[in-house]
Amino acid sequence: MARTASKRGKDETKAAEKKVKATDKPVGGARGGITAPVTPSPELAEIVGKDDLPRSEMVKRVWEYIKKNDLQDAKDKRNINADANLEKIFGKKQASMFEMNKLLSAHLKAVKA
Repeated sequence: MARTASKRGKDETKAAEKKVKATDKPVGGARGGITAPVTPSPELAEIVGKDDLPRSEMVKRVWEYIKKNDLQDAKDKRNINADANLEKIFGKKQASMFEMNKLLSAHLKAVKA
């Protein structure tokens, strides 16, 4: 029988904890690239919160904000009409969904380990 995602996650966590106890070394994992935690700028923190989160989670929260406030252009859903908070981040009234990640990157800083 196939394991569920939560069961698999619990199993992997148990294995990682066992490895840490056995070796006294932290477990290496995928914490680079899109999964590495980043710190939002004060402007971006107004939308996503001030916590350090992976870049993917930051983008997800920005999309939640856009959809909650109905900021997608009615005629072309690929465009985002910025409100006052998003305009601080985008630097303009409208941005496409494709350039959004580029514009967000100026407001994200890698967490120093």
